[in-house]
Amino acid sequence: MAKNLKLAFPKKSNKELKRIEVKFYKNLTDIFLESFKSMNMTEAEMRSRFKFENMDVVNNIYNRNQELIIMCGHYASWEWVFILAKYTDYVVNGIYKKLSNKYFDNWAKKVRNKYNGKLISTKETYKTILKNSKTKNLNLYGFASDQTPKMSKANHWGYFMNNWVPIHTGAEIISKKHNIAVIFMAVKRIKRGYYSASFKKITNNPKDFKNFEISDIFIKLVEKQIYEAPEYYTWTHKRWKHMKPAPTETS
Repeated sequence: MAKNLKLAFPKKSNKELKRIEVKFYKNLTDIFLESFKSMNMTEAEMRSRFKFENMDVVNNIYNRNQELIIMCGHYASWEWVFILAKYTDYVVNGIYKKLSNKYFDNWAKKVRNKYNGKLISTKETYKTILKNSKTKNLNLYGFASDQTPKMSKANHWGYFMNNWVPIHTGAEIISKKHNIAVIFMAVKRIKRGYYSASFKKITNNPKDFKNFEISDIFIKLVEKQIYEAPEYYTWTHKRWKHMKPAPTETS
């Protein structure tokens, strides 16, 4: 945790970093409590606590009869975002990494499926999206693409929070293969237990972008969130475990 902060904010003093760390752990505790609380919350209460500012960005793409990828980071609340399924006609799917503990994996799926959203494990993503593309339903896929990929899949590197790291490209690859629109979702903590989310369209035409350009745009939007309020980012992730020196420019 402390090491990650130091890597991300090399110019901040130890006192400043410690202040972020303390705030982060308070927020992380709230996230865990909110996960448990959500099992007993009514839909009305969830709607009052997690709001969406500009659903027209999502609805306009649905009205184009186009499927959608929402990219986001592990920032603020990521558990309550599944209430999105109640605000759209899309079939909402969340891409997630299956937990090794079967009990906790089943519990996580129960929490996240409460509002009729679906979960797709990372190993099943490509196969499931291909299968869904042959149906009449329009699907929305949520990717939290800020974590580090496996080294075997590190096909693109770039700067993230001042460090040269591998960047997830799966969402971009899928969007280009199936011509799926891409938007970014930014979640903001209003106060304890209350959040709002806003959407920013990246593209309706992913094939118009150079390779990895969409992924680079996404990671810079995540950075912007972190710089504004770093305590709400999930610093316990091993985001920089495959970090290496940036290549030097040659003339």
